[in-house]
Order: sequence, then structure tokens, then C-alpha cells
Amino acid sequence: MDATAVAVSGLRKAYRDKVVLDGIDLEVRNGTIFALLGPNGAGKTTIVKVLTTLLPPDAGKVTVAGHDVTAETGAVRAAIGVTGQFASVDQLLTGEENLRMMADLLHLPKAEGRRTAQRLLDRFGLAGAAHTLVSSYSGGMRRKLDLAMTLVGQARIIFLDEPTTGLDPRSRRTMWEIIRELAAGGTTVFLTTQYLEEADQLAGHIAVLDQGRLVAEGTPDELKRRVPGSHVLLRFADQAAWDRAARVLPGSARDGDELSLRVPGDGRVRTLRALLERLDAHAVEVDELSVRTPDLDDVFLALTGRADEEAVR
Repeated sequence: MDATAVAVSGLRKAYRDKVVLDGIDLEVRNGTIFALLGPNGAGKTTIVKVLTTLLPPDAGKVTVAGHDVTAETGAVRAAIGVTGQFASVDQLLTGEENLRMMADLLHLPKAEGRRTAQRLLDRFGLAGAAHTLVSSYSGGMRRKLDLAMTLVGQARIIFLDEPTTGLDPRSRRTMWEIIRELAAGGTTVFLTTQYLEEADQLAGHIAVLDQGRLVAEGTPDELKRRVPGSHVLLRFADQAAWDRAARVLPGSARDGDELSLRVPGDGRVRTLRALLERLDAHAVEVDELSVRTPDLDDVFLALTGRADEEAVR
């Protein structure tokens, strides 16, 4: 199997005179969690719609699971699952009935549909509510059932468009564990989110979209290192060591109460090694060392030029 789950080159999409996506290039590897960040109106949902064959691209080449989204729509749909911002379950059915209905829509044999429904109810912690109407489910339970329904067909690639919107912190973390388990089992997860902590916790690779263009890509740590403010915090056991270190590192910010020095640095191993070797050369012993980097809130603000109210939750 090709190691690439999603490949996009030169993607453009416009609505009349408004360009929504302008020359998007990205690649998502199989079995990984990829997060797409961006403020409202940046084009995140439009990208998902193109990748899931709901919208045709105006230009560019887009393949999902090795299939062209325009020429091989059926093959793409057979390989993917999609969960939108709001649970699309039938509230007049039970949890089990929703799953078995999905199995019927996918033309699974009856016995296999029953087994699949039970397996997913168990996996998502919904077995105890299997015969309860979904109308009585909590928001977190509905979101879990919605995601379970996308897995009835054993999708290889899952698109999650803001999957934890409206969930309480506990339900959100439960969903995170499920998403991690999916990736650990080989499923590719393409995630859009406005919760920056969510992307930081889950994604191995992040792309930041702003006004229809990708403005940055990389691992969470790589993106954080692009923003000024990274530093190494050194703490010392006594005043004498702190004084010597302050003389050796004259450009550092000093905190005499905490006996600490804040030294600008990118956190890379070679940078840390050089810093410690410099202190060792002057017989300065460090009691404690920690690397501090900007978080994704800082990255988002720096890259998009604004702190979108919803994007910094």
C-alpha cells in the first residue's frame, strides 16, 4: 500500500469572485494523525469537502487512498469515513439500531452487521446504552456513536471536522483516547480543530491555514520553534553558583529570588550541550534545567496575525 493517504497539489477552489483555497499543497502519511488549524473562514471545511468528494476542486490534483477525488469518487468514498461538527445520528433509534442501520446501508450481511454493531458498542463504551434511544444520550455519547458509525465500513481514512465541538472536558479527552487508538491501529485521521490544545495533544503533523493559504506546516515542536520566545530556564542550588553563571551568560534574564537564569535558545540538543559545556568550563553546576517553548496559541497568533476568539479556546 502507498505510504501516502492524502496527497494535494495546487488545490484551488473559489465561489464566484471569492477565492477560498489558493494553491494548497499537503501530504498526509498513512496511519498518522494530521491536524489542520485555522481561524473561522480560513477554508478548513472546504478542504474536507473536497477531500471527501462533496465538492469538486477548481484546479489541482487531489488523491485520497490513492484515488483521484474527481475521477474515482466511488473508490474514495469506499475508503473513507467522515464525522462532521455535529453528530448525525438518528435520535429516534437506539444506539445499536443506528449502527445496524449503517451496516445495512453498506450492504453488510445481517450477522456481520450485528457483530460489527456489538464490537463498536463495546469499543466506544456504549454497550450499556445499546438499547436506549439516542435522544436520551449525552452530547459525548452522541459524538462517540457518530464516530463509531463511520467505522462500520472499516474506513482506512477518517475525516474529523471539529469532532469535539461542544463537548465537556472529560468527554473531549475520551474522544482523544479513541482517536489515538484509531491511529495506533493503522487508521489515518485527518482532523480539523479550533482547539489548539487538541492539535498539540493528538497530531504528529500540523498545517496552519489562513485566508485560503497554508502559512506553515510541521510537527507541533517545529512550529513552536518558529516563534520567538523559546528559552532555557536554569536554576542553581546556591547564590554563588547563580552569580558565576550570570557572569558567564551576560545576556540572560536574571531572577535572584528564584536563583534562576532565562537564556534565549531553540531547545535543540546541540544548543543545550553547548550551553552546558560553556558552564562546565567555568565550573558552574546547574541544579535544574528546563526548556520552555511557545505554545500553539503563540504560534497561531504569530502566523495568522490575530487571536481568533474561538481558535484560542
